[in-house]
Amino acid sequence: MKCDVKWVDGAQFLGESDSGHPVVMDGPPDGGGRNMGVRPMEMMLLGVGGCTAYDVVHILQKQRQPVTDCQVTLEAERADTDPKIFTKINIHFTVTGEGLSEKQVARAVELSAEKYCSASAQLAPSCTIGHSHEIVESKE
Repeated sequence: MKCDVKWVDGAQFLGESDSGHPVVMDGPPDGGGRNMGVRPMEMMLLGVGGCTAYDVVHILQKQRQPVTDCQVTLEAERADTDPKIFTKINIHFTVTGEGLSEKQVARAVELSAEKYCSASAQLAPSCTIGHSHEIVESKE
């Protein structure tokens, strides 16, 4: 895996992933930025959310669960002093479908947390990560 990050100006950077997708990162005005992109630490948190959501949906699909939507809300706390790493992350899944099994949704979240989510695993040694979920019945 390879990425390139190029400084644009101020606190703005343009990142491009190995798959060719560009992303703008920027800082707040008080840090020399123009607030025109996500912060790098927000990008890390988004990465955790995307990684674990992918796992949960994939696992539920393999279990032939009728999942129609999966939303993940992440809330993080950071250390007060530099390097201001994440110290705590809470991940909440809202999984929607018709007749989803509570047991299988809970198991999918558990498997992502304990086995499959490489982004979470990368942060886990220095960060407490909690998981919760709810199931929303489809209105179809």
